[in-house]
Amino acid sequence: MKWTQTLIPTLREAPADAEIISHKLLLRAGLIRKLAGGVYTFLPLGLRALRKVEQIVREEMDRAGAVEVLMPALQPTEIWEQSGRAETASNVLFKVKDSSGRQWFLSPTAEEVITTLAANEINSYRQLPKNFYQISLKFRDEIRPRFGLMRAKEFIMKDAYSFDTTDEGAMASYKKMYDAYTRIFARCGLKAFPVEADTGVIGGNYSHEFMVPAETGENDVAFCEACGYAANIEKATSGIPKTAAREVGAATEKFATPGVVTIEALSKEPYKVPANRQIKTLVYIADSKPVIILIRGDDQLNETKFAAKTGAVAVRPATPEEILPLLGAKPGSLGAVVSVPADVKVYADERLQGANDMTTGANEDGFHLKNVSIERDIKVTAWFDLRTVSAGEPCVKCGKALKIRRAIEVGHVFKLGTKYSEALNATFLDVDGSRKPPVMGCYGIGITRTLQAIIEQGNDKDGVIWPLSVAPYQVCITPLAVTPESQAMQLAEKFYAELTARGVDVILDDRDERPGVKFKDADLVGFPIRIALGEKSLAKGEVEIKPRNAALQAVKIEDAVGAVVKLLEASPAN
Repeated sequence: MKWTQTLIPTLREAPADAEIISHKLLLRAGLIRKLAGGVYTFLPLGLRALRKVEQIVREEMDRAGAVEVLMPALQPTEIWEQSGRAETASNVLFKVKDSSGRQWFLSPTAEEVITTLAANEINSYRQLPKNFYQISLKFRDEIRPRFGLMRAKEFIMKDAYSFDTTDEGAMASYKKMYDAYTRIFARCGLKAFPVEADTGVIGGNYSHEFMVPAETGENDVAFCEACGYAANIEKATSGIPKTAAREVGAATEKFATPGVVTIEALSKEPYKVPANRQIKTLVYIADSKPVIILIRGDDQLNETKFAAKTGAVAVRPATPEEILPLLGAKPGSLGAVVSVPADVKVYADERLQGANDMTTGANEDGFHLKNVSIERDIKVTAWFDLRTVSAGEPCVKCGKALKIRRAIEVGHVFKLGTKYSEALNATFLDVDGSRKPPVMGCYGIGITRTLQAIIEQGNDKDGVIWPLSVAPYQVCITPLAVTPESQAMQLAEKFYAELTARGVDVILDDRDERPGVKFKDADLVGFPIRIALGEKSLAKGEVEIKPRNAALQAVKIEDAVGAVVKLLEASPAN
């Protein structure tokens, strides 16, 4: 391909709404252009890189035994109602109506569609196991699309769905996908690592996310360098001890705390109640019903854990207007010792189990209670791990200090069980003659997100640093004189033909531009190797070969093609 025959509209400055480096470089390098918030057009170079990521994914899916299909993006609402997700996933669903007034959903994922297919087409254990995958557009109604392709309304995803006769078989399918993902991200040149994860609205009881370390990531990951434990902060636990036991003291005693409505204020003079001896009382609305949540004063509630542990679908903090008639006090003076309606469930964090001599709100504005024994004075409905772990806490597996870092999620694997197969009446006739629901798994990779994560991880002050495997072009030939009769252009055409014949992706920069402009654009786009042909070097019988992230090399003209091929073969992401 010649530069003048394609479209590479590079920019010297990024648009003001580009917030992170990868988003800025996607725009500056002429890879994408914004049509609207969360909606982008892929330009020729961006599309070439995207297709290479897709091809790596496709090859590894095929290698793992998955079968490619293509499912509709337009999905009937009935199957989503049947699975129960028409309500639970309502906030991300794009809803459209046809000319007859019938409502449809634009696909954010395809569990319902593939399970409906399995219900109609898979009847016997002899047809299992099966794993179907597709690479297609998905749509999610992100309220606040941001960071370019990281959180978009329209994106490309690889989604796969496995069907097995047994739980053991499902775990074997899960392991195949887990291993395939490890290979995919390595081939894409990404330093991705798996972490334990919450299953969210997808459901299931076992999952891992594949994360790429990045300060601009939207996920916090807790990890242990000593033993390798790693989990999304929404799932992570630690070995931090429960609240230190004290003897059960006298009956609770109310004391005045005028104007005190925070944990910090109660810890100061004249009260001096340490945060770790306070019980924080929170009121939430879970599936339209009020619940009370108790955690230690120096801990933070993890809403995702709470939803996962209780099975709640819709969770939000209650408003002061909802709290006051329920408990008779405003936030800051709440407690679960008195005045809790009998039908309101009280959930407590495990760290409080057995805690005595605690202080909590008295459910009366301006008053607290001391001498609280949580098991004596509070009727707890259930105990769960509800807190968010912090850096420095002991690892739950080995006891060493946990660390926390930001990361980008690029893939997610789930063991679903029979949630969807039961809901959508998918069954098979087993060897014993009984009908059973297949055990399912689902496996997603954000293709467009992976592309941006590669740039987020690989860049410098000059632009993108592509791994060879996904670079839009592997080699950029840059003649500094482009007239047909010039030696530079004639050699450039010769190198172009020879490298192309060897299967190398080459672009020839035939623009009549200053050398500085050409070099800056080549670095900005991030071509792994640049061959420069200028008068001075050619006069010495040489050309200049410049790997994107290594030193320039002067090479004899007759050795240039061979030198480039050697560099390509030596690349770690070849």
